[in-house]
Amino acid sequence: MPNDVLTENQSRSRRFAPLGIIFGLLGLLLFAYFVSRAGVGEIVARIQRLGAGFILILAISSIRYIVRSLAWTRCIEPPHRLPFRSAVAARLMGDALGNIIPFISVAVSEPSKAIFVKDRVPMMVGLSALAIENIFYALSVTLFIFAGTATLLLTFSLPKGLRYASIGALVTTLLILPLAYLVIRRQAKFLSGALGYLGDRGVARKFVDKLKPRAESLENRVYGFYANSQQSFISIFALDMCFHLAGVLEIFVTLWFISPVAPTLTQAFILESVNRIINVAFKFIPLRAGVDEGGTGSVSKVLGFAKDVGVTLAIVRKGRDIFWAAIGLLLIWKKGHGLTRIIHTPEH
Repeated sequence: MPNDVLTENQSRSRRFAPLGIIFGLLGLLLFAYFVSRAGVGEIVARIQRLGAGFILILAISSIRYIVRSLAWTRCIEPPHRLPFRSAVAARLMGDALGNIIPFISVAVSEPSKAIFVKDRVPMMVGLSALAIENIFYALSVTLFIFAGTATLLLTFSLPKGLRYASIGALVTTLLILPLAYLVIRRQAKFLSGALGYLGDRGVARKFVDKLKPRAESLENRVYGFYANSQQSFISIFALDMCFHLAGVLEIFVTLWFISPVAPTLTQAFILESVNRIINVAFKFIPLRAGVDEGGTGSVSKVLGFAKDVGVTLAIVRKGRDIFWAAIGLLLIWKKGHGLTRIIHTPEH
């Protein structure tokens, strides 16, 4: 994506900065509230029980970066090739931007990954491959949430609010799956079409005129991959599903350390599906502060754990996210990148 488009994205994201600050503060207040309700002493004691087990949590969580990076490399079409090491580093750096300052960087966190590897593959090749991998990932998320929510509804007796929220999530996934299939099957040009609609009505005409050809190029590459590389579909989807399985394992191991009640894989599976819902619905809140503690704590109680176990689980997840974000920011600094430089990097 060229300089002028990313500059426009920067301008738009800056207008969201006050919202980012507001939601960040609200998240911190919610975080303090749920931690206080669960009991600070109990949470500290459970974290101490985890101890060096946190290293094992980090090792398991690294699988998630590995499999999605591999999936991204599988989406690069010949003659181009993206080295695995470069893909992992770019994902760490891009996710660091998205996790720490989501409202400021939401417009550039995904494109930044393509910028970080533009010395390896052309910008549009890396960006279109990211779009393809994200489509597979979104499909895997939808199926995973559907399965986890269905398991929760069928296995446990839920409070009215949680039951309605679960039914809502179930219905939403049932609507998304056929819609996504129709869009891909019919190769709908929804991005360029939407931009054309806005341009015809004079909405941000200058910006739309610059962005529309690139949206068309992106759509053509995505649908071209669909037409020419169907043999890769199973391996890419399997890699993205491994992302979720690693999450289930991570929760199971964490609960094994911090809970006096031995966890089951079913409980870990449900909690990871809830985590996916929270990540999707509250991406705009830095590190999902507050909402993760509240949501995970409530569901953990339904599953038979003490509420402070769920809150501790969410806090351990934050520690894991902060660790990988720190690695990503360190890589950005080491490679001589800065946020301003990322945004103003032109396509070569």
